[in-house]
Amino acid sequence: MSKEKNNLSPFLGGAGGGNNSLPSGEGQGGAVLNWLTAFRLRTLPLSLSTIFMGSFLAYFYEHFRMDVLLWASLTTLFLQILSNLANDYGDYVSGADGEHRKGPDRMMQSGRIIAGVMKKAIVIFAVLSFLSGITLLYVTFHGRVNLLFVLFVLLGIGAIAAAMKYTMGKNPYGYRGLGDIFVFVFFGLVGVAGTYFLHALELNTYVWLPAVSVGLLSSGVLNVNNIRDEESDKLSGKRTLVVMMGGKKARTYHVILVSVAVLLLIAFTVLQFRSPWQFLFLLTSPLFVRHVLVVVKNYDHAKLDPELKRLALLTFFTVVLFGVGVLLS
Repeated sequence: MSKEKNNLSPFLGGAGGGNNSLPSGEGQGGAVLNWLTAFRLRTLPLSLSTIFMGSFLAYFYEHFRMDVLLWASLTTLFLQILSNLANDYGDYVSGADGEHRKGPDRMMQSGRIIAGVMKKAIVIFAVLSFLSGITLLYVTFHGRVNLLFVLFVLLGIGAIAAAMKYTMGKNPYGYRGLGDIFVFVFFGLVGVAGTYFLHALELNTYVWLPAVSVGLLSSGVLNVNNIRDEESDKLSGKRTLVVMMGGKKARTYHVILVSVAVLLLIAFTVLQFRSPWQFLFLLTSPLFVRHVLVVVKNYDHAKLDPELKRLALLTFFTVVLFGVGVLLS
């Protein structure tokens, strides 16, 4: 294959210029797989959990709008992919993704995607997130630009900046133990309550209970990630909350996150009870117990990686069952 043909598309080829060719045996199919890996598809159900929970609550209180659900889902998917790409880039540049890292290979760490191409992808998804968010607000407010519209635009810009600054830049907040706060706020309070508001154009006090619940479970996913990476984060100078408190306390913290999250969903259901179907989400409780026991008892960090996916999917299916219970009530 000629050099010109091999470099027709840096995004398909995964590299461009200099020593940027893909490993031997990889073509466009391999490059697509590289980008799908960089997108970290297993994290996407967790981000959708926030939108679905807010939308189920809107249905429960008779404010549901399908157009808001669709555009909010698309926007949060773009934001999640943006965050994943920025994290891949930031951790590689800082040295956090070194040879001691326990998790699956990152695309920049493995040399399958180079810095210049990754930065272009980050810009593309930042723009897609912004355009999708603007469309969501245009649909929500029926084309009227008012104070609420402007406030949500500023909130959206903040979300984009937060997704990028987690590990990128000179002073990323993810390296100062603040990642848990970001995840709790944007995946819980903003994600759930904000979605509900876009449906209803009003807030409901009880909505904060599921919003905090989803935020805690999302923080739990990050906590498992940071427990797994504790050793490599220490070596690279990345001060996550786990590094700051230690592995034993981080496991106790994890038990609290998951337990309180489930209790808050129970509290909402009891306070807003309409039908026994609302307790359907409790079917996942034994799986939460199993997950917590694995995290608490397992000090082999490499074996904790599957628990990331399990907790993310558990959160998603708990939200779905919560929603089914709402629909049947």
